Amino acid sequence: MMATFLRSGAVALAVTVGLLGATGARAADEVVAASVPASAPAQVQVPLPASAPVAIPAPAPAPSPATERLQVSDPYIELRTGPGRGFPVFFVVARAEWIEIELRHTDWFRVRTAGGKMGWVSRQQLETTLTASGATKSFRDILIDDYLSRRVQLGAAWGRFNAEPMLKIWTSYRMSETLSLEGTVGQVQGKFAGADFWHLSLLTEPWSDQRFSPFASIGMGKYKYVPNASLVGATTTRSKLANATAGVNYHLSDRFLVRADYSLHTVFFSDTHTNEFRAWTLGMAFFF
Repeated sequence: MMATFLRSGAVALAVTVGLLGATGARAADEVVAASVPASAPAQVQVPLPASAPVAIPAPAPAPSPATERLQVSDPYIELRTGPGRGFPVFFVVARAEWIEIELRHTDWFRVRTAGGKMGWVSRQQLETTLTASGATKSFRDILIDDYLSRRVQLGAAWGRFNAEPMLKIWTSYRMSETLSLEGTVGQVQGKFAGADFWHLSLLTEPWSDQRFSPFASIGMGKYKYVPNASLVGATTTRSKLANATAGVNYHLSDRFLVRADYSLHTVFFSDTHTNEFRAWTLGMAFFF
């Protein structure tokens, strides 16, 4: 009886110790788990639905320094395929649209629209357009532009050389706004003798930008005296020549100008013999 009671007590004690051990282990595990920091949750990438790319409009290109932007103020202006009224109209630019001037040919301008259209417009139509500041665009006469930028000049004139008829031609090259190098060839036809001459001159034109422009020149050249063959003892004489000229140019129209001048020619027949001849001429020149 005593032995049975002891065995029952030992079994109960063993069960109690086992339960206490299991409880202590779970408590220790919970303490360890609480002391370890929780790791960050894994990031989950969710694929976004594919969408069409968004079109971003490109900014309007700024005009280059060589162009000028103008705004149309008339109901429209016409763009032609070439610089002239004989070319067909292929596009119309509406009011308030912007155009850029790219090139000039006489009174016609090649322009480009904001949409990339390129054509020719007459100066009369562009005179009503507006600049970026809102002012009306003004154009200087193309003829005046040509006159101010002239370089080479060719001309012919008729006049008198000591009361004898004279014809001369000249050409000049404009080296600067006020200085030119000029070459002249002339011929005099008298009753008893004739003369041929040429000279190179340095010409100054202080007011070359004016339509009415005075000038002066000095130069050196050659003079050839040719008497009529019927004269007894007639001999041809060649001498050095110096000249001084004063005159005026007047821009007539287009590329033409009128010229009037008065010259003093000094002929050196010998070291001790010189003679002076006065001449005046009136002529016309073409410049480019």
